[in-house]
Amino acid sequence: MSTIFVVCGKVNYTNLSRYSELSERTYRRHFNHGIGCEGLNQALVQSLRHSESVQIGVVDCTFLEKSGRSTYGLDWFYNGQTQRPEKGLELSVVAIVDLEQNTGYTLSAQQTEAGLSSPVDSPIQGNRIEFYLGHLAYCVTFFPEWICYIVADGYYSKYKWVTGVVQLGFEAIGKLRCDADLKFLYDGPYCGRGTPRRYDGKVDLTDHRRFEVVERLADGVYLYTAVVWSVSLKRKVRLAYLLKEHQGRRSYVVLFSTDTEIDPLLLYRCYTARFQIEFIFRDARQYTGLADCQARSPEAIDSHVNASLMALNLAKAVLQEDASQAEALRFSLASFKRLALNQHLLDLFIDLFELEPTLIKSHANYRKLLDYGAIAA
Repeated sequence: MSTIFVVCGKVNYTNLSRYSELSERTYRRHFNHGIGCEGLNQALVQSLRHSESVQIGVVDCTFLEKSGRSTYGLDWFYNGQTQRPEKGLELSVVAIVDLEQNTGYTLSAQQTEAGLSSPVDSPIQGNRIEFYLGHLAYCVTFFPEWICYIVADGYYSKYKWVTGVVQLGFEAIGKLRCDADLKFLYDGPYCGRGTPRRYDGKVDLTDHRRFEVVERLADGVYLYTAVVWSVSLKRKVRLAYLLKEHQGRRSYVVLFSTDTEIDPLLLYRCYTARFQIEFIFRDARQYTGLADCQARSPEAIDSHVNASLMALNLAKAVLQEDASQAEALRFSLASFKRLALNQHLLDLFIDLFELEPTLIKSHANYRKLLDYGAIAA
């Protein structure tokens, strides 16, 4: 994994061979055997957790551009960058996000199968929600025991997904549409005749007066809450209703959790922390070659994407070891990669010129050479 951080340019088989003693063919052969990263990622997440730190599971997908006709899994997937479906690859990613560190760590990545949007008579049955649930079920074995909530964006706010998450033993957190069909629960007295009344009217999401106020957040956003019945999810949910008023205009966001006893503020924090998985996608693309894969077989593609994401986990682990370094480089993986390259080159010079490493590394200017080209803190 350290080789990934000393590579300049694309992280592919050809470039990896230029910075190591292994040939391109060796990399191709090893990647075709597959690698299991989930166990290592699990141990890494557990070792980095501070005592009593809240961690949540986050699920999302990312689109990978891929050319060619023989690549496994090519299909039409939604590309969030262009806001339209495009032909390429899609990865389902399960990550662990630490709310105290405000950092996400990848647990597992799995390539979405092609053909899941095909007609019923397709040889591949099911749909993508079922595939994502299958991936989540596979990752349950590697989840730390303190994970209670699975957070996903609005796409996953469907009956099949939410029910599947609950059946796996977790509570689901997500985002509802602004026109979601919701009903207030009736808690009045029973009149003594017929079936007890269950509902107390439809929820008007443009009117917050029947919600309970929680507190005022930053930027003039007010947090309200209520326990209501979701018609689409067919269950009671706890709402976190965020309302912002600016220059006479109102805008609102509706978050939900299947845990009706959850603190609304924690619900809001959990969904806000979900965005850390987007930073994982961004950093893996820019620094660890997530989108540089040359492989076509499913085993090699799986090895490439999981190696890329695990390398990012290891970089964050190194930064967490030294608090001072972490503060300086937390948002600069470019500097981290530059430091790794500089150290690799200096070690190479010491080895090839048969220099005494102790004398070199104890010199006052050794640190200046390591920091050469890095972004100043």
